[in-house]
Amino acid sequence: MNDAAPAPTPAPAPRRARVRAPELIGKGGWLNTGGKELTLADLRGKCVVVDFWTFCCINCLHVLDELRELEEKHRDTVVIIGVHSPKFVHEAEHAAVVDAVERYEVHHPVLDDPELATWKQYAVRAWPTLVVIDPEGYVVAQHAGEGHAHAIERLVEELEAEHEAKGTLRRGDGPYVAPEPVATDLRFPGKAVLLPSGHLLVSDSTRHQLVELAADGESVVRRIGSGERGFGPEAFSEPQGLALLPDGRVVVADTVNHALRVFDPATGAVETVAGTGRQWWQGSPTAGPALEVDLSSPWDVAWWQGRVWIAMAGVHQLWTWDPEAGTVQVAAGTTNEGLVDGPAAEAWFAQPSGLAAAGDRLWIADSETSALRYVEREEEGYVVRSAVGTGLFDFGHRDGDAAQALLQHPLGVTALPDGSVAVCDTYNHALRRFDPATGQVTTLATDLREPSDAVLVGEDIVVVESARHRLTRLRLPEEAVRVESVAHRTQRAATEVAPGTLRLDVVFQAPAGQKLDTRYGPSTRLLVSSTPPELLAEGEGAGTDLFRDLVLNPDVTEGVLHVSAMAASCDDDPANEYPACHVHQQDWGVPVTVTASGAARLPLVLAGMDG
Repeated sequence: MNDAAPAPTPAPAPRRARVRAPELIGKGGWLNTGGKELTLADLRGKCVVVDFWTFCCINCLHVLDELRELEEKHRDTVVIIGVHSPKFVHEAEHAAVVDAVERYEVHHPVLDDPELATWKQYAVRAWPTLVVIDPEGYVVAQHAGEGHAHAIERLVEELEAEHEAKGTLRRGDGPYVAPEPVATDLRFPGKAVLLPSGHLLVSDSTRHQLVELAADGESVVRRIGSGERGFGPEAFSEPQGLALLPDGRVVVADTVNHALRVFDPATGAVETVAGTGRQWWQGSPTAGPALEVDLSSPWDVAWWQGRVWIAMAGVHQLWTWDPEAGTVQVAAGTTNEGLVDGPAAEAWFAQPSGLAAAGDRLWIADSETSALRYVEREEEGYVVRSAVGTGLFDFGHRDGDAAQALLQHPLGVTALPDGSVAVCDTYNHALRRFDPATGQVTTLATDLREPSDAVLVGEDIVVVESARHRLTRLRLPEEAVRVESVAHRTQRAATEVAPGTLRLDVVFQAPAGQKLDTRYGPSTRLLVSSTPPELLAEGEGAGTDLFRDLVLNPDVTEGVLHVSAMAASCDDDPANEYPACHVHQQDWGVPVTVTASGAARLPLVLAGMDG
């Protein structure tokens, strides 16, 4: 006789939409697999998170950091697969993808997809996009943008339980194989600054250190930081920009720590002066005590007009830090991504990544618009203007008049003694020059490997060759090199849409266990604009609904729709008086062509599945 209580009936698995996952294919092949070609069949039994990314994209870099904890916590059940899907021509070079995987410490397999084959199979429209595939090979979720790690972890836990019960979960090591480390004094250095001693201080970004070099630019004097990723007196996380303060100390953009640090060359001490270590999100304070306000991927810093100006790449803005007052605040930019000039508060930037102070101007390398821009002060306040560059989708290597000259994802800018500026034209592997007096763009040097910064040392300019892991000294030529014109547009195919009214639907489903946060009003936001502005006859502007009817101008047959969406969700637990809340946000630039056979609906997935 068996007196044991009957086993409880297991709860039925949650029903969710499932679509068979397309195969993972890419002409560039696989990285971080020890040479093995992976297929979805090899991944059967695992929860797979496919991360569509490109290494120029700051939001993609944020997602890489968000996924690290998930990757470690669920390492025996989850396999993250990066699918590198390039925007810029340089990003389609296999060697550049290999460099980026090491530079950003990507510890999972990566498929190099230079022709966007897998991107198209999965109907991806935005960098970054995350797709979750269950252990049986079905797509069960899609998320665009950043801020989704908590939702994906919750889904992974559900999938683990469901497929453990079904016997379809396979635990054990994943297919990641670490590459062999390479010994060099610097590893993907980011920025440099000349110290009063004549030495050079370099941010050794991938090794999470600062390195002081002797005047020869080669001999290592000392290293600052433990070399391990962290946030403390002895640790940095992918530091980038450096600027000399009037008192001889150096302010450091500690990029992945979302903080500013100050290094004292005299004592070797490092202190945090701005940022909390947390990433800024929409709705967070934009001004206040520097150590109480969140920042977002500060990429460069410059001392100008009595303050430190910050290229806040993560939110497409410029901020300032006032050392005397101990405060930070937004100085320019709206957080919308694009190229819009005008009063500082209304300007749009796209991942500003380099700064240089030059008298009454602050020069900016605005990387995602492949632009050189500047801020200057007028009677009514600060104003932003563009010198070179037209927008998110046009780039190349073209000299001549600034109105038609082209750059490709520049990361650094340096003021020259004659009033001109040198631009580290990173993805063109070149050093360029813009002369405000003549309005001409020329090329100073080529065959540099991903130059990311340059420093004047006497009559020479010392260039940080990031992908060659070294500093390179060049004599400033009296006459610049001139190159033949090369122009490119982003290679994404345009979406064909029908003329007349176009229904825009941003798909958002609150993750399991969460609900929209409506305690303080609408929890969603939608902002729509276009390039050219004439593309939209109706529908431009901001609103709180995640859908909108756009009316296309019949006289404009192609352009780009700029869509920015945000949704806030909170844990749905009535017993919890202070539920955790989460922000989901993404910006899309969707190239469109108006054709009679085009679609009348444009769905953009923020989170969930488009029914």
